[in-house]
Amino acid sequence: MKLNWGTSIAIIYGLFAITMVGFVIKSKSIDHSLVTDDYYAKDLAYQSQYDKLTNSQELANNLAINKLAGEVQFLFPKEIQQASGNILFYRADDKGKDFSVEIAPDANGQQLVPTAQLTPGRWKVKVDWQAGGKSFYKEQVVIL
Repeated sequence: MKLNWGTSIAIIYGLFAITMVGFVIKSKSIDHSLVTDDYYAKDLAYQSQYDKLTNSQELANNLAINKLAGEVQFLFPKEIQQASGNILFYRADDKGKDFSVEIAPDANGQQLVPTAQLTPGRWKVKVDWQAGGKSFYKEQVVIL
């Protein structure tokens, strides 16, 4: 059987239409949400974030974040007393895996967060803390 040019065009157009419908169905199954729910509000409040970063850089000894076997160690500066705040473990590829921990350092200014139950990969650790009437912020990538 020999195909003429009209039948060939119809077949090509049909395959193109089926491919486009497949792409539309696949794109509907992908989560296209923003990184955070309140992205725009956080963007407007960036000046306060910048001030926190400036305060952190002015410290003689900044917060140290170290990856140890099975845990992440946070060493708060010695000159800072009674730090409080929040540690966020952020996973860019799946916001369902994000979690936060309240800051509660021991007498040496150290806090350990166990990582045995976490999915291996790239985590961004965001530490937002207050001490001595000032706010501080540090973020660092940790590969587990």
